[in-house]
Amino acid sequence: TTTSFYEKMQREAPPEKRRLGEASDVIIIPATDLFLRCADLILPWLNPQELAAVSQTCKALSLVSKSITTHRSLDAARSFENITIPFRNSVDSQRYAYFVYTPFQIPASSPPSRQWWGSESTRPSYLDSVSERGRFGVSLVDESGERMCGCECEQCEEGYCKCLTFAAGMEEIANECGSGCGCGSDCSNRVTQKGISVGLKVVRDEKKGWCLYADQLIKQGQFICEYAGELLTTDEARKRQSIYDKLRSTQSFASALLVVREHLPSGNACLRINIDATRIGNIARFINHSCDGGNLSTVLLRSSGALLPRLCFFAARDIFAEEELSFSYGDVCVNGENRENKLNCCCDSSCCFGTLPCENT
Repeated sequence: TTTSFYEKMQREAPPEKRRLGEASDVIIIPATDLFLRCADLILPWLNPQELAAVSQTCKALSLVSKSITTHRSLDAARSFENITIPFRNSVDSQRYAYFVYTPFQIPASSPPSRQWWGSESTRPSYLDSVSERGRFGVSLVDESGERMCGCECEQCEEGYCKCLTFAAGMEEIANECGSGCGCGSDCSNRVTQKGISVGLKVVRDEKKGWCLYADQLIKQGQFICEYAGELLTTDEARKRQSIYDKLRSTQSFASALLVVREHLPSGNACLRINIDATRIGNIARFINHSCDGGNLSTVLLRSSGALLPRLCFFAARDIFAEEELSFSYGDVCVNGENRENKLNCCCDSSCCFGTLPCENT
């Protein structure tokens, strides 16, 4: 019974002190208790505020809430990636950062839908059927409306596959095979489409907040992740940034809206891409700025047949375990007009400007 279960829990000796997020904090919900099993299926849909409120209602739900909180701290990626990406915090009591996870760019959603997260129960099957079409964004079509195809290779090789090309003289722009190509998912030219394969963790810092760290040695050139989130129009991006600025002025708030500009071959125009990972995104939202350029290189990567490129991160050099991952958000120019809107930079690099790059600076 539920009573006997809790009595047994209370009689047990207090556990050893362990770091937050360790697997030993996980509480196993007894399969024979119907009430707890139902709660374990429903509570993973709640946000932290709702979960905290429910945990105050009774001892049983407090136990389930604690278990869900621990499970959430063990994997920021919610099983959407090939590996688990844990949260680690020795600074304060915050166990994890809450947001809706997406492995790739998606259309803007308002408000974002709920997402199941934080239980040992069987993961809802429809969560595993995320549409692969989302990975390729807006597709190019021919005059008949059919999606334009990429290569027809059975096995893609450099010099033969038309997708295996970098833009002339621009290493920061590249192509990969896409959904319209003849090759399969095991193609060697689909590296960024296979998800995260290097060990990472999200670490809490007293000044910066949450940061992304390497949890293993990452060799130069290895793919880290792409910057995933909601694709916004420029008008919507500016509206959201205005809201985020107001929130930042009244409370501790950090946004993750990134603006990418791809300069077109004519040199007279550029394609502006607004990716907002504040509410919906992936672990790239935790990558901080570094004034010295950081240890990551950014590549605008377009899959064959896709209109919009994706921003992907690769190791610019060998990155050691326990090293923070960072890149440059852009250039900084502070003057009298924008000095009040500037954000302080905490990168601590030898060439730190003291100001974070943003549209205002």
